[in-house]
Amino acid sequence: MGQSEEREKSMESANSTSNYTLILWGVLIGMVGVYARFAFDSTALSIASWVVLFIGSVVACKGVFKILDAK
Repeated sequence: MGQSEEREKSMESANSTSNYTLILWGVLIGMVGVYARFAFDSTALSIASWVVLFIGSVVACKGVFKILDAK
């Protein structure tokens, strides 16, 4: 396989819709966590919202690293 074919395949996998959908879901989950953090005044709900925010951040970072590792 030539250099240009390999680069083209890498660009196609990096521009895959699934990567950007994963980032979108991560951002939406994170936004729910941020909203829950400031919408309620309870220690248990505050901790739960921090967990949701962390999960959203991990999902979004997973999508970004998936794009960066596209080969």
